Amino acid sequence: MDAALLAVLVEHHNNGDHAQNGWKPHVYNAAIRNVREKCNVEITKDNIASRCKTFDKHYEVISKILSQSGFGWDWVNDKLLIDSDDVWNKYVEANKLAACYKNKVVKNWDAISTIYSKDYANGQGAQTGAESAQVLPEQVDDASPDLPQKKQRTGEAILSILGDTKTSFNDSLKSTEPLPMPSVTSPAEILATLQMVPDLARSDMLKCYGKFILNERLFQALLELPMDMRKKWLLLLN
Repeated sequence: MDAALLAVLVEHHNNGDHAQNGWKPHVYNAAIRNVREKCNVEITKDNIASRCKTFDKHYEVISKILSQSGFGWDWVNDKLLIDSDDVWNKYVEANKLAACYKNKVVKNWDAISTIYSKDYANGQGAQTGAESAQVLPEQVDDASPDLPQKKQRTGEAILSILGDTKTSFNDSLKSTEPLPMPSVTSPAEILATLQMVPDLARSDMLKCYGKFILNERLFQALLELPMDMRKKWLLLLN
């Protein structure tokens, strides 16, 4: 059932059919219909929301593990690859909630990572639709356009000029302040993303890793591709 559900979610994820708190209504309808046709099972919007929470939890825990050295993904058996028990024990000591994932089978990881990797890349602080909809009211000039303005007194004119000069000077000082550094993806996250690509040779992975740590835009282009297209695109880069 999960495979049929995720197939629809991946398709609509690539189409940008996300809503502020989940998916747009037609996505739920398409998922319900596809699960019914493929699995002969009736599900509801609440069932989908519940499974999405589970997928979200899997991605949060597993992607964090894969970002650390000593871990990979077993695409044949759908579970973690761990270099040694020592590596695992040290990780679990600091991340106790991950303990149950040592031998846990998580199917459809390629689809889950496709859907949720972009959400986590955007971060919790991304602006919501409600926030972006807030618009400052336009400033209204109290003076009537039909009435001639009074001629400024000489003293008022001088003070006005001095005020404008001070503002310009302050603005010039601000222009010399250092600009904030643009946010970049960490090398650990880049490596974890490459490890998720099925059957990507280690040599090809290292070549791509070298390119992505130097080119943020190129890495963001990779994240926009569905998982089944990523390997072919990465090989074209090399």
